[in-house]
Amino acid sequence: MDWETHARRLAADTVHPSSRWYQPIATTPRHLFVPCWWERVKEGRIVRDGIADTEAWLRTAYSDDTLVTRLGPLHADTTEPGTVTPGRATSSSTLPTLVVMMYRHAMITDDSDILVTCGSGYGTALACRRLGDTQVTSVDVDPYLVTAAQERLKSIGLHPHLAVCDLTGELPGRYDRIVSTVSVQRIPPSWLAALRPGGRLVTTIAKTGLLLVADKTEDGGAAGFISEEKAAFMQTRHGDDYADDATDELFRHVQDAQGESVTTSRYPLLYVPDAWEVWSMMELAVPGIEYRWDQDDKTRTVWLLHPDGSWARATADGYLDSPEVHQGGPRPLWDELERIRHRLNREGGLPVYGARARIAPDGTIRLKRGQWTATIR
Repeated sequence: MDWETHARRLAADTVHPSSRWYQPIATTPRHLFVPCWWERVKEGRIVRDGIADTEAWLRTAYSDDTLVTRLGPLHADTTEPGTVTPGRATSSSTLPTLVVMMYRHAMITDDSDILVTCGSGYGTALACRRLGDTQVTSVDVDPYLVTAAQERLKSIGLHPHLAVCDLTGELPGRYDRIVSTVSVQRIPPSWLAALRPGGRLVTTIAKTGLLLVADKTEDGGAAGFISEEKAAFMQTRHGDDYADDATDELFRHVQDAQGESVTTSRYPLLYVPDAWEVWSMMELAVPGIEYRWDQDDKTRTVWLLHPDGSWARATADGYLDSPEVHQGGPRPLWDELERIRHRLNREGGLPVYGARARIAPDGTIRLKRGQWTATIR
């Protein structure tokens, strides 16, 4: 199998030939870390087996795409090829450009000891190629993923320290850099404890597109910024799967309900997660909103749902038509969305990207840009 040609092409498409990440990408067999994957189809996702179609395997593995390797509790590796199921992705092999972007933000030096998140093990392999495996620790909450990654890394001569642990709990050492390709709601205090003086952490904030870069400070916290670049990852989980969606029951009750208030929006219908700045600002303003959408031949509908019982539903016939909005519960969620869109319309941008960040020793994040501030607890 001529995977080297594909790996070199991926490297050339991903980074400049002078980059220190060129050789790691060009010499790492990504297909080895993703022998099977979940591919999106209309009914959910279907398991693809690389051995069964090596041409598709090489094409997929050496694309700059994220490849889902675990759906709910189901590993693609151990699920019958061709199986189709709905569900929420719970692990993946992150697209190479995003892995490299996270590592670049970490400002890794030749003598850095780093902690990374495991998943398929591909990102761990790139770090080992760049630094040497003795300087790399890789962790995951899933024992199967750690064992599989360890075997695949060993097969190409790499022997980093791998450990099964909850990323939000105690970490297995002290590090100069922590790079997390899973998102957190606030910074776990254990990260700050594990960072050496002056160490740097790079992660994303859950349910946003915010990439946080911060250096440890003398008070035990950290200080840094929200990158102008946008990134989003799966959230940390603490067991075999994510908890059931807390808004499922609410959705059943309000899917077609008459709102306590009914208005017409001044803006075209928006599915909030498609607009990263708006999505991020909404999570900071009202943490915990879940979004759903549906479309038929005539209409498009978007729902905003919150565990406290607040909800909004907006429906429009065309892409430029003003939607009819129904709202109910203790907080008018669509009104909050409108305020953020007013600001975007008035100022031409939102303040969240490029904001300065201060992290307290307990993990609370405070963001500030100009007169705007936000706190993530």
